[in-house]
Amino acid sequence: MRKSGRAGGRSAVALCLAMTLAACGGGSSFSGPFSGAFGSGDRGKPLEEYSAEEIYKRGEYELESGKAKDAARYFGEVERLYPYSEWSKRALIMQAYSYHKDRDYENARASAQRYIDFYPADEDAAYAKYLLALSYYDQIDDVGRDQGLTFQALQALRAVIEEYPDSEYAQSAILKFDLAFDHLAAKEMEIGRYYLKRGHYAAAINRFRVVVEQYQTTSHTAEALHRLVESYLSLGLTDEAQTAGAILGYNFRSTPYYEDSYRLLTRQGLEPEAKGDSWLAAIYRQVIKGEWL
Repeated sequence: MRKSGRAGGRSAVALCLAMTLAACGGGSSFSGPFSGAFGSGDRGKPLEEYSAEEIYKRGEYELESGKAKDAARYFGEVERLYPYSEWSKRALIMQAYSYHKDRDYENARASAQRYIDFYPADEDAAYAKYLLALSYYDQIDDVGRDQGLTFQALQALRAVIEEYPDSEYAQSAILKFDLAFDHLAAKEMEIGRYYLKRGHYAAAINRFRVVVEQYQTTSHTAEALHRLVESYLSLGLTDEAQTAGAILGYNFRSTPYYEDSYRLLTRQGLEPEAKGDSWLAAIYRQVIKGEWL
C-alpha cells in the first residue's frame, strides 16, 4: 500500500485497493446528522458543523461497513462543503470508488471523469481512468448481451494502457482488454453457430470470417476455422474448405478442431491444403510468412 504525505497520511486510492483486495455524481442532497459509531452524542448536529476530515472519515467508516451508497454520499458532502480542500480531492476519487462498489456505474463514471477533469496531473488520475474503464468492463456479463458496453470498455481500457503505461493499473488493463476482446469474438461465434445449425451457411461464414480476420489472437480462432470447413463443405466450396483446414493444421494442429476438420475433409477424399485465390488463401500466405498470429 502506498504511503502519502497528504492530509490523513493515507492515499485514497490505497484505501480503495486495500478494500478491493479484501473483498476479492455527488450526494449533495444528503444533510442528515452523524449517528451510531460516529457522533452518537451529537445527534441533530448539522453536517456543516463537522470538519472535512470528520465527514471524510465517516465516509471511510460507511465504506468499510459495507455501506458503499452511504459512503458515496458522505464523500460527496466533503466535495460540496469543502470544495477547495485537499480532503475534497481525496473524497472525489473515493466517491467514484464507492459508487462503483455499489454498482452504480453511471455515477461512478461521472465522479471518475470529474476527478480526471479537475486533477489531470495528479498521481491518482491513472486510478480514476482505470475506475472509469471498470465501470464499463464490470457490466460485461455474458455473450448474449448487447456489445456496446464491450466496445466502450475496450476504448477506456486502451486509454489507461496508452496514457498511463507505467502505472500499476496498466497490466490489469491489458489483461481486461484481452478478455473483453475475446468476449467480442465469442459473440461472433455464438451468432455464427446459430446460423450454421439452421443451415444459413453464407451468414455463418460471414461471422466466422470476422473472427478469423479481426479476432485471430483470441481463443476462438481454431473453432472459427473449423466451422468454416463445415460451412464451405456444406455449400460444396471445397477449395475454401481445404484452405481453412490447411490454416487450422498449420497453427492449431494439436487441437480437437483440427482433428474434426481433417476427418470431415478426408471423408470426402480431400486434404487440408491451400487452394484457389479466396480470402482464406490470402490469409494462408500470411501464415506462411509469419504475418498472421
